[in-house]
Amino acid sequence: MRIDGRCHCGSISYEADVDPEMVSICHCTDCQRLTGAAYRVTISTRRAAFTITGGEPRLYVKLGENGRRRLQYFCPNCGSPVYTTGEGEDAEEVGIRLGTINQRYEFQPRWQIWCSSELPWVQDLTALPKRSFD
Repeated sequence: MRIDGRCHCGSISYEADVDPEMVSICHCTDCQRLTGAAYRVTISTRRAAFTITGGEPRLYVKLGENGRRRLQYFCPNCGSPVYTTGEGEDAEEVGIRLGTINQRYEFQPRWQIWCSSELPWVQDLTALPKRSFD
């Protein structure tokens, strides 16, 4: 599936070909801190299928809990996390942050990882009141 997306302010934009089955949720503490949320949702694709079409993202390198370096790309203007990749063989895969994808409503996570770090309330939000600000 062909997608496109951008950071919050629009300074960074991209296009990619993705497999809708490759959407995951990560509960690791690094992803919680990097997103400022309870978890991170990513769709993975091949590096060759991902192209930056506007702007130049800034890079932050973090050492993952697995000991590998992860390259975190974000907008230098608004701070939106846009994508991640790795080094060596890990560089062949790009993890696009779901919230930046224009077609994000067409995707659904297929699996979860690092569940030992999951916050205890994330699996059942149905009891919480809902409001819409449309």
